[in-house]
Amino acid sequence: MREKYIEQRLTRETKAVGGICPKLISPGMDGMPDRMVLLPEGRIGFVEVKAPGGKPRRLQMLRHRMLTGLGFKVFILDAPEQISGILDEIRGMNDDRNQNE
Repeated sequence: MREKYIEQRLTRETKAVGGICPKLISPGMDGMPDRMVLLPEGRIGFVEVKAPGGKPRRLQMLRHRMLTGLGFKVFILDAPEQISGILDEIRGMNDDRNQNE
């Protein structure tokens, strides 16, 4: 299975839940995640897409830590079966903070 297929599935499944999933292009800042997932109610997450078993490069991991340090959710996606869980987490369905509101 190729990375491109997983990325296309992420885009389709994001659209199916009412969101958009633009390719993240960041000139001057290498290592940013591949996709930005924007969901209703202002929910946002970043997704690094890899072929099955693929691992992020060192610079990518540094960018992921930078984004999580700013409070954003960052995910590494290497299998289509992970997509629904990632979308649920971005929506806050698996977020303890939202259960206390």
